[in-house]
Amino acid sequence: MLMRSTGLGTTELVAVINNCKPMKDHLILYVDSVEPVKWKIRCTLTLKDVRKLIVVCMKLSILGFFLNIFRWFREPKHPGDF
Repeated sequence: MLMRSTGLGTTELVAVINNCKPMKDHLILYVDSVEPVKWKIRCTLTLKDVRKLIVVCMKLSILGFFLNIFRWFREPKHPGDF
């Protein structure tokens, strides 16, 4: 996973999803950044967030992205400036 933030300028964080756990009315997503710094990042998702994520992923282009089986078995290329 690659992450960028306007607060970090052009710095790009490389991270991995570590875990996801329910806590009260939230899902807690645990992400560990590994480069250039080692941070433990936690994000909360509510059902409203998950619903929004499902809705925005129902676009034909995104469904095609998920259904392209060739992507599942190769190393992804860097997306460039995202």
